[in-house]
Amino acid sequence: MRKLKKATALLLCLLMTFSLAACGGGTTKETGGTGEKAENGEAQADSGSTGILTETGTYPIVKEPIELTLFCVSMPNVEDFATNDFTKFMEEKTGIKINFETGSRDDWETKLNLAFSTGDYPDMIMFASPSQAKYGVKEGILLQLDDLIEANMPNYMANMGEYIDATRQTDGHIYAICGLNECYHCMYAKKMWVNTYWLDKMGIDVPTTTDEFYDACKKFLEINPTGIAVGGAKDGWHARFEEWMTNAFILSPSKSQDYRVEVGLAPEGKIRTIANTDEYKEALKYMNSLYKLGAIYDGDFTQTEEQLRALANQEGEPVLFLPCGTISNHFDADNNNETYRHYQVMAPIAGPDGTRRATYMKYAGLGEGDFFVTDKCKYPEAALRWIDYFFTTEGALSSQYGAEEGTDWVLNPEGKKGLNGEPAMYEVLNPYSGEAQNHDWQDVQVKYFPAEFRLGESTDQNVDVGTSLGLEKLLYDATKEKMEPYAQKEGDWDVLPYLKLTDEEATKIQTIGVEVENYIEENKVAFITGRKDFDKDWDSYVKGFDNVGLPTLLEVYQTAYDRQSSK
Repeated sequence: MRKLKKATALLLCLLMTFSLAACGGGTTKETGGTGEKAENGEAQADSGSTGILTETGTYPIVKEPIELTLFCVSMPNVEDFATNDFTKFMEEKTGIKINFETGSRDDWETKLNLAFSTGDYPDMIMFASPSQAKYGVKEGILLQLDDLIEANMPNYMANMGEYIDATRQTDGHIYAICGLNECYHCMYAKKMWVNTYWLDKMGIDVPTTTDEFYDACKKFLEINPTGIAVGGAKDGWHARFEEWMTNAFILSPSKSQDYRVEVGLAPEGKIRTIANTDEYKEALKYMNSLYKLGAIYDGDFTQTEEQLRALANQEGEPVLFLPCGTISNHFDADNNNETYRHYQVMAPIAGPDGTRRATYMKYAGLGEGDFFVTDKCKYPEAALRWIDYFFTTEGALSSQYGAEEGTDWVLNPEGKKGLNGEPAMYEVLNPYSGEAQNHDWQDVQVKYFPAEFRLGESTDQNVDVGTSLGLEKLLYDATKEKMEPYAQKEGDWDVLPYLKLTDEEATKIQTIGVEVENYIEENKVAFITGRKDFDKDWDSYVKGFDNVGLPTLLEVYQTAYDRQSSK
């Protein structure tokens, strides 16, 4: 079961990254399992399915057509998976007909859990992430894939080899195929955007320190008393102003597991929360000063991202500073272009002691579970060979944009450069669309988009970044210039990888995680708005963490982190 590292090294030598059809070093043993499991949980073969597979790495995958059921999440911009052009392409290429079962973004988890409980679940699951601790490690519904991956997924092994061990669960086994979507600007998504129209009107530069930020808010409110100096929302893609401001005092970590509990890896190597530190206290004090100034208003803590968008789009451009991962979340570059052009990304501001951080969410690109095979599947090898196609350049492009080379995309377009200024790897001719269509799967697939792939898309180097066509270059340039230089350094606080918890551990902290999150959120707002006093109430706030179970939460996280780190 631990052969993956050696196998990966061998395959990396034999296979070129982005190979369109890898040769797996000769014919592998074809088992075509029945879904029955031996005592160790591995799928076993029987004579009824032996020999149905073609040679590994060749297409079609099977010598005679078979059918498999697949559960996935439906999306509004894909009309019908059953009749989709890419679905038909995959059936013709692989010899495998897929029968789809779907759930929406709101109910997929409920549907899938019900299917597991009744025993009426599909052969495969994609673009949905059931609990591996419960349905894999504990119940064995999700198959262990260790040896099956080695024998049947040459592209996955070659292109994802360095990440495979990170997908192991608490028992040391692999239950999921994980995608990779290394979005450069997404890894620095805790951005603040400033309206340069107002800066020019005030005759000041982009703030670089907390004092300058305060002064900018003060001047803005003096000339625009009804304006909003600092926008914010309770949800959305990094639309909380508090995260960005905290980075001037102490690193604001990413959301941990399913909870917003401000937990990270402290400099001494232990998992702690920043929410009871002196630095966090100073951050809240600073935000309190902005609140007293009138720069922060109560709606920032309660409104949705959509409400913030509506507010920002009001006549007169009423918001000076806007937190969000991308300005396109707030403004339409085509329909409100003047305002869109007025906003630019700010570099992080420096706090009183010089702290100046941009949270680098370095683990954000690796999916935690994008494809699973269940013990109902008669042909797990075929299922894995089917998904292995997605880990090629051709598969990644075809699933996202359509499978017609020369019409949907071209490889190595002559004379063109990628987003990073290097020779382009590909050019998209049928761009992504938010409108309903039936040509490709858009986002509903296992993505293999490593950094070099995303940055290798053909991009006009002189594209107008103030238009919708220039958004990716706008985000890339801003991230490179203003965010990456301030990423956390070695010996600093750091973000956590996704922790693999046992089912018992996950259950143990299920309620605690919510309670700690609510406790931090309620007290954060109380201190910022002045409902709580720092001199009178801070010590009791810190002691109160014991009552909501923070020590238990940290103990579980530390155990999981130590377990993963030792492998």
